[in-house]
Amino acid sequence: MKKRPFTPSRKMSLLCTLLLFLDAPRALMAEPTPAAAQAFNAYSKTVESRLAQQHQSANGFLATSGPNAPTRLRNGEQIIEQLTPATSTNISGALLHHWRGTAFAPGATAADFERLMRDFNSYPQHFGPEVMQARVTAQAGDHIQAWMRVRQRHVITVVMDTTYDINFGQLDIQHGYSISRSTHIEEIDSPGTSNEHALTPSEEHGFLWRLNTYWSYEERDGGLYIQIEAVSLTRSIPAGLGWMIRPYIESIPRESLEFTLHSACNAIRK
Repeated sequence: MKKRPFTPSRKMSLLCTLLLFLDAPRALMAEPTPAAAQAFNAYSKTVESRLAQQHQSANGFLATSGPNAPTRLRNGEQIIEQLTPATSTNISGALLHHWRGTAFAPGATAADFERLMRDFNSYPQHFGPEVMQARVTAQAGDHIQAWMRVRQRHVITVVMDTTYDINFGQLDIQHGYSISRSTHIEEIDSPGTSNEHALTPSEEHGFLWRLNTYWSYEERDGGLYIQIEAVSLTRSIPAGLGWMIRPYIESIPRESLEFTLHSACNAIRK
């Protein structure tokens, strides 16, 4: 089949469809159904079980990222992989996304990266403009609870207040990891103004309902290999619009992961 050119009229059609999608009756999407939340939790557990096995040994501490991956990474390439099983992309009114990104930071150490990850006050400096504010709300050793205000730019700009339960761990001084699970996400209207307030579930756009982030890092070859996996849950796509909107919706978690990985590498290269 001959591919249709992406003309200005088709671009305008896509924009109009996206705007209709964003302004669709939100009461229909409100928040994830119990079935969707259960599916997300079950999928996350399988990811965490696999990571727990990886983190037991220096051999295979990071997931394999394709042929010649170490060479490609040391040459400055980021390797981005979509891991979402086809059977899990649309679950009871929601979409599940799973992406993995791997990079190499020359000259960096595992200690450098752990300091960066634990210094939440510096997140706006290193991960801005996506992270606007960040702070630790509670800490007991390697267990941290944190709050972040984040911004995502889509057809519109969405600001969310998010809280996370985070655990840090080490195999040894050259191998470390962290597990971050979202515990609350709410969309903020009119942020930074006197009218600032959290939207109700029926008012939110549903760009992000859940987010678990898993970092693994390994010091060798004169630098640090960094790997991040992100599992997220978002609103589903209305029937009949998937062919047009799905590429846009799926680009959001990928671009966010790429930005986070790139920012982390830049921060520990300084």
